[in-house]
Amino acid sequence: MTDHNSPAGAVGGGQPSGQPGSFGPPQQPQQQTWQAQGQGRQAPAPHAANPQPQPLPQQLPSDAARAQVAAAWVRNTPRAGQAAVPSLPPRETRPQDESKKEKRERERAARKAAYEQKKAEKQQRKRGGTATAGTAPAPAVTSRPTPQAPAANAPTGSPRPTTATAPAAHSTAPRTTTPAVGTSQPVPAREFDVPKPGGRISGGGRRTHVALRATLLITTCVLALGSCGVMGLVVGKSSGKTTAGLDTADAARYRLTEFPTEQAAAFAEQYAQLCMTFSPNTSSTRRTNLARYISAGVDPNCGWSGEGVGRAVSATWDGTAEKLPEYGDHGRYIGVQVRSADGTLTTLTVPVYVKDLKTGEGMRVAGDVGQMPMPASADVPEVDQGDEVVDDALSTQLQQKVLPGYFEAWGASDTTAMARFITSDASLTATTGLAGHLTNPQVGTVVALVPASVQDTKPYAYSAEQSVQVRVAVDWKDTRGVTVRRSYRMTMVNTAQGWFIKDIRGGVIDAEGGRADSDTGSAPSAGTASPSATASGAPSPSASPSASTTTQSSRGKQPGKS
Repeated sequence: MTDHNSPAGAVGGGQPSGQPGSFGPPQQPQQQTWQAQGQGRQAPAPHAANPQPQPLPQQLPSDAARAQVAAAWVRNTPRAGQAAVPSLPPRETRPQDESKKEKRERERAARKAAYEQKKAEKQQRKRGGTATAGTAPAPAVTSRPTPQAPAANAPTGSPRPTTATAPAAHSTAPRTTTPAVGTSQPVPAREFDVPKPGGRISGGGRRTHVALRATLLITTCVLALGSCGVMGLVVGKSSGKTTAGLDTADAARYRLTEFPTEQAAAFAEQYAQLCMTFSPNTSSTRRTNLARYISAGVDPNCGWSGEGVGRAVSATWDGTAEKLPEYGDHGRYIGVQVRSADGTLTTLTVPVYVKDLKTGEGMRVAGDVGQMPMPASADVPEVDQGDEVVDDALSTQLQQKVLPGYFEAWGASDTTAMARFITSDASLTATTGLAGHLTNPQVGTVVALVPASVQDTKPYAYSAEQSVQVRVAVDWKDTRGVTVRRSYRMTMVNTAQGWFIKDIRGGVIDAEGGRADSDTGSAPSAGTASPSATASGAPSPSASPSASTTTQSSRGKQPGKS
């Protein structure tokens, strides 16, 4: 942009025509400057000899200065191929005495006028105020601005501006261009407003927001009510009373009744033990204790005549519970087995009534007891041992070298010593022991059974990690010093270091089967002795021998004998 304050841009002053002049008073003629330059640098400047202060250029009013600039630009009209000089934007003019508050009020009024103008245009578009197709629009009208009057000190030969116009500063009125004749006005695009951050969406108004909020609230309530309903159904279904799908036969087989059988059986066991314990010295105390169990019409002495002495060691329910018809579901005949101090075993049937079936409260012995024989014994079938093959050499090796040391450590629960005889994956029973309850073991009969995969080899060749089942009979000393024999089933494993114990179980079956009292032709029975006979010490002819006698007579062979 040209510097309008330099001498080269002054109006007139010997400059070529068409160049704008300078502002302010006329400067020193340019010819003097050229003469000074022609004389050389040796000639001093004219103002050096007479140093007088030069007057400052006079400042013109802003409007006059701008008029001069506009006139200079008009004179310097660009020719073909030259760029046009842009017009300067209008300078804001406001009264000198206008305050900031008045300025803000004026700007607010301008913005309000612009808003009203846009609102009116929008309503006009909605009403269809735009020109329709086929209607001839009004001819274009071009407004010709009135040129400004030149300043007082501007040159008289300056032409007036005819085309350059400046829009008013801060104009709020929108520009509208009337289409020319014969052209159709395009339909304007539909306008929409962008809401402020956090503001409401325009176009719907308050009604749309109220409807949206109501919809969201109703949806949330419906979902909450639905969830509560589903949870209620689930909880109600899970807490409902369910019954097993068993018929009457299955319920009777497994004793699945509403009658509290276990509680009634415990009640009958206590009464039976009191009934079978009697002595003349404790008759009054016994009668008082029995009265807490029986009803009014039951024998208060439970069948005792007042003579003799008897003591019951234990009383156990035998598992029978016959329904008492007179009381329906509230009564049962309970069977109880009573072991006396002399070794006799007696079965008593005790009628028990229960008032409350849910809690088991209100129990009473509703009748006199009856003594019954022991249940009939069955014959044990003989075990088929045709596939069993015994390795005598291995049995002797285990009896002499492996099992004595193991049972010595196992009886004392010596884990350090047992580690020499057990495998790394030995069972819990093989590593626990008897904790000293049995001592001084003497290994008796040992039977090592050959596996089916090794029976075809002669001699028997056991591979690594080969397992062998072994039956062992051991004589121990109990805490009283009495010798007792116990039998075990063991699992032995062959390794590179020898045979090791992996598992040990108690009990060995009898391969012979049958019954021990086969010569008499009847099963041993007990419980036929009367209390008086027991008290006097003379056993009844129908009384069975003691359990210890029967056990000793039936042991005719070793447990592990094949």
